Amino acid sequence: MRLKNKPIHDIILDRDGVINLDSDQYIKNAEQWIPIAGSLDAIAKLHQAGHRVFVATNQSGIGRGLFSLNDLQSMHSKMFDLVAQAGGKITDIAFCPHCPEDGCACRKPKPGLLTTLAKRNSINLPNAIVIGDSLRDLQAAVAVDAQAILVLTGKGKKTKQQHPTLSHPTFETLNDAVTFILA
Repeated sequence: MRLKNKPIHDIILDRDGVINLDSDQYIKNAEQWIPIAGSLDAIAKLHQAGHRVFVATNQSGIGRGLFSLNDLQSMHSKMFDLVAQAGGKITDIAFCPHCPEDGCACRKPKPGLLTTLAKRNSINLPNAIVIGDSLRDLQAAVAVDAQAILVLTGKGKKTKQQHPTLSHPTFETLNDAVTFILA
């Protein structure tokens, strides 16, 4: 298992199931936003090693009317605060508020969230790593020629079972993937 032989400075993470616990009923408020053990420390390690960390997340709960933009901002404030307390930093976040049937250009597996982050932050996507727990995260990464990594938290185990031929590097947790990246 090897990453592309390119210097990597930008890491783009999916949110639900990678950084925080996921729910089929959606994470609807800051109280329900609970970090996965080790994820905040993993982000801190990346930041402290000189990498920029970003988040690209589908949030169709907004489009479905399950929570508001203010609720999402409260969740993200909590995430930013907890990451900072761990010694890390998330440089920027992009989210898609649309439902799958809206046909937008930003909802993963489309690459819109990644290209938005790239434009706002001068990310060279072919030199970036995208870490996710679903096939759509990996597909968005492949669409922009970024290195895709699967983690088995969140929907990751189900993704791996449903797509056993996936050849992307795969790790149990974000922390395990970060240990590999920094090795």
